[in-house]
Amino acid sequence: MPAECRRPPVPMSQAGPGAVAALEPPAVATLKRAVELDSASRFQEALVCYQEGIDLLLRVLKATKDETKKAHYRQKISDYMERAEAIKKHIEKEREDGKYHQQIKIEENATGFSYEKVFQDYLNETVTEVWVEDPYIRHVHQFYNFLRFCEMLVKGPCKVKTIHLLTSYDEGSGKSQQTSSLEEIKQSLKNYGVTLNVSFSSSIHDREIRFNNGWMIKIGRGLDYFKKPQGRFCLGYCDFDLRPCHETTVDVFHTKHTKKT
Repeated sequence: MPAECRRPPVPMSQAGPGAVAALEPPAVATLKRAVELDSASRFQEALVCYQEGIDLLLRVLKATKDETKKAHYRQKISDYMERAEAIKKHIEKEREDGKYHQQIKIEENATGFSYEKVFQDYLNETVTEVWVEDPYIRHVHQFYNFLRFCEMLVKGPCKVKTIHLLTSYDEGSGKSQQTSSLEEIKQSLKNYGVTLNVSFSSSIHDREIRFNNGWMIKIGRGLDYFKKPQGRFCLGYCDFDLRPCHETTVDVFHTKHTKKT
């Protein structure tokens, strides 16, 4: 969910005027943000905000006693649902036509952007081969990031058989650690029937991840967009949905919509 659509939980037991007072402001703010995102052609984010705002507005409607206000809310809900459905159809068509482009902006210190959340929409049973290009798989935390990404692939729903990693050599004292760490990941993947092919390039700069079902994901910081946890026993140390992020941008394309080189 886009960070700007998140809201504090509202007790489900609230009813009557108190519920309207508690629910209406966040509903209005969320739907206003949906319209802004819609106008900026950020359709995927807009759809999430529309859905969240409509849910809140439905709860406002349920708690409202005034029939005039009820009619007003019903019309608003109908209008927003119509727009949300149109956006949903537009997104589905772009995906089918291979013209889809989604951009996700991860704000500084944002949470809720684990690999599962970022990649889940593009992984299905047709994915059997993955290409990862990232020049900075060199340090311990970067090996763990890559390992966590591989774990996600192994858990499914995709049926990955081959992972290709293109990175750059650590030309310093960490070269032997880089080699041994990647070899350990390779052997571990082999136990799950997955082949890891590792190659190195001194000229690699861009970061991208490709799946053989046609989806391409480009992340400004590659897989290394999580901040260091504040301590070993802090929330977010294990669950990356709770880990604060560095600011970065995620661009999602389909290969039919990209220029092949």
